Amino acid sequence: MMRALWTAGSGMKAQQFNVDVISNNLSNVNTTGYKKERAEFNDLLYQTMERAYVLNDSGKPVNLQVGHGTQVSATVRNFDKGNLDNTGSSLDFAIDGEGFFTILTSDDTIQYTKDGSFKISVSEDGLRKLTTSAGYPVLDDAEQEIVFDTDVDISKLVVTSQGAMSYINSDGETVDLGQSIGMVNFPNKYALEAVGGNLFTKNSAAGEPVQSSEDETGSSKMKQGYLESSNVQVVDEMVKLIIAQRAYEVNSKAIQSSDDMLQIANNLRK
Repeated sequence: MMRALWTAGSGMKAQQFNVDVISNNLSNVNTTGYKKERAEFNDLLYQTMERAYVLNDSGKPVNLQVGHGTQVSATVRNFDKGNLDNTGSSLDFAIDGEGFFTILTSDDTIQYTKDGSFKISVSEDGLRKLTTSAGYPVLDDAEQEIVFDTDVDISKLVVTSQGAMSYINSDGETVDLGQSIGMVNFPNKYALEAVGGNLFTKNSAAGEPVQSSEDETGSSKMKQGYLESSNVQVVDEMVKLIIAQRAYEVNSKAIQSSDDMLQIANNLRK
């Protein structure tokens, strides 16, 4: 009965974590470029009381084992594409595919995002940089900051599907800016770590980023004037939330039943 208490308790902890993950998904249903997560679980140590064996054409065909509950093993991010919403802004970008934008954060580290709602930041010396809403510079395919000259009309900015930038001047001519917005792919994007602010950071498991222009698959295309919405489906998350709540409730009833059995055993009289 004591085993039942701890086993059911592990189930309650696991489902509480599951609800935390689902709640985070629901809270980010309107976050640009957000990718939903799911919790994964594995079972804990088993106590083997009798093992299956064969001896002289006879024996026990099955094991006698009892488990000790469950634990959270991982959170897996779903990178399925969200809807592409047409904003009409020349500074809004969405990636149709596996790619990520490259961002330089305040501690001079390069991080990655699916959020292409960029802005123009003007520095004290008058330079105009392409940045995120938080003011972090957006990098080009050479990992350099994207800076616009004063004569560039940002409203006439044109960006190709591979990120190459140009603009239409007052004479109606297309002027190449000589820079391309950086767009990278990862060998294992599922290992990227979310750090908040719609940003991801790479680690050894994710592998080294590859510029989309060098990726032989050509799976990523940039779309100007669009933003990628969150891929969270509210109905699906609500169903998962109900299932997690019921599982939590059943585990709590198992603890209560074990406690009642212990109370009966304690009240036995000779």
